[in-house]
Amino acid sequence: MKEFIIQKLDEIESEMKAIGYWAQNPPDLIEKIKNGEIKSYMDAPSFELWLQTVFLIQARQRVLHNNLPTDSHVGQMAMREYNFHSYIEEAQTLLKLLNEFDELIRKNSSNQGGK
Repeated sequence: MKEFIIQKLDEIESEMKAIGYWAQNPPDLIEKIKNGEIKSYMDAPSFELWLQTVFLIQARQRVLHNNLPTDSHVGQMAMREYNFHSYIEEAQTLLKLLNEFDELIRKNSSNQGGK
């Protein structure tokens, strides 16, 4: 399952780059989180920066350390950004990929007995 999760994270990164949602020199949001400047993804300069500099980095680290959560809601967070108040066409594939990531996390959890 681990390889499928890594593959999905790679697909998310590739899609972000393809649609222009990838910053070349992003700020260090993890440092801002550690300093208390950012408390959630909603405090980040943009959802895309949070995905790039927090979500993808932390998700990959958790896979490497076999420390995956039992659930994920990044797809719902993306739905709020790209499909709630306004429909953003170019983000729909990204939204689909993030929902697929959530499903992989849930499947992994159920395969591990909910650990």
